[in-house]
Amino acid sequence: QVQLAESGGGLVQAGGSLRLSCAYSGRTFSTYAMGWFRQASGKEREFVSGVSWSAGTTYARSVKGRFTISRDKAKNTLSLQMNSLKPEDTAIYFCAARTGSRVEVDSPLWDFWGQGTQVTVSS
Repeated sequence: QVQLAESGGGLVQAGGSLRLSCAYSGRTFSTYAMGWFRQASGKEREFVSGVSWSAGTTYARSVKGRFTISRDKAKNTLSLQMNSLKPEDTAIYFCAARTGSRVEVDSPLWDFWGQGTQVTVSS
């Protein structure tokens, strides 16, 4: 199967930066997209950003211009650089992967999930 392991979460003040990483291991597919979702306490999981097999990137409107997603296919890793963090970015961040080349914003369309890493932004 597939294992996704996130790292890099933590506590940061508003305006600060964090970098999340995700390591992919296990079964590989000919093409797969990767992405980040987040879930704040009491809210539904929401799409943050994704990168297609062809390296096209997609961002949620709330993070565009502040977050940057990147992928290293050779190392099977995914990163999310988060700048200008706001208290409303506080959530558990999940790494996800799906077979196929496209990024989808709906979480049920993703096949594999990491355990999540907590990001807390204080005001």
